[in-house]
Amino acid sequence: MGNQKWVFLKALIVTLIVFDIGIYLGYMLENSRVDEINKWYLEAEMEILDQTIQKDALDLMDLDCRTLEEENIMFGDKIFKEALEIDKIEKASRIVESINFQHKRYDLLRTLFWMNSIRIKEKCKSEFHTVVYLYQYNEPSLEQKSKQRFFSKLLQELKEIYGNKILLIPIAADNDLASINLLTKKFEINELPVILIDEKTKITDVESLEDFEKYLN
Repeated sequence: MGNQKWVFLKALIVTLIVFDIGIYLGYMLENSRVDEINKWYLEAEMEILDQTIQKDALDLMDLDCRTLEEENIMFGDKIFKEALEIDKIEKASRIVESINFQHKRYDLLRTLFWMNSIRIKEKCKSEFHTVVYLYQYNEPSLEQKSKQRFFSKLLQELKEIYGNKILLIPIAADNDLASINLLTKKFEINELPVILIDEKTKITDVESLEDFEKYLN
């Protein structure tokens, strides 16, 4: 009887140790994910400053259009790739409040980038297309989730095909940011998700890649 109690006690101790280790590792994993996201967003703050200065430079100076376009396209590709990486981290993380706050910063960066892209197109008569993907970030419905997965997949394929000919700019439109709210009102965005092409064409339903392509040719 004493041996059985001792075996039971050892099993309990081992179980508690394993449980504690599991909690600790989970905590460390979540912290590492938040640290990774914080790193992205600290870089984003520097990039916001860079984009702000670029906007002022566009307003004040006669800058070379080729250089402007090349820098803008490279920056657009960079924040698009970062958006894909951040999305993976966000889906795997459970620390929601911190991530939501940081996500807003990145939405502001993308919005500023969008505005600068419009200025460059107007100044330089550029031929690239802006493809702005406005989506529901907070508690999307099942229908919205399904449509957003479909849109995201098609837009990634579109970017792979057209490369530098399009600037793909994903922005969460429901984070209660005044600048984004003003833009959604200006472009009469009444439902999410929606894709805005060249500040003219709104797409809320699409069945194939060809549906997008007809607006780019």
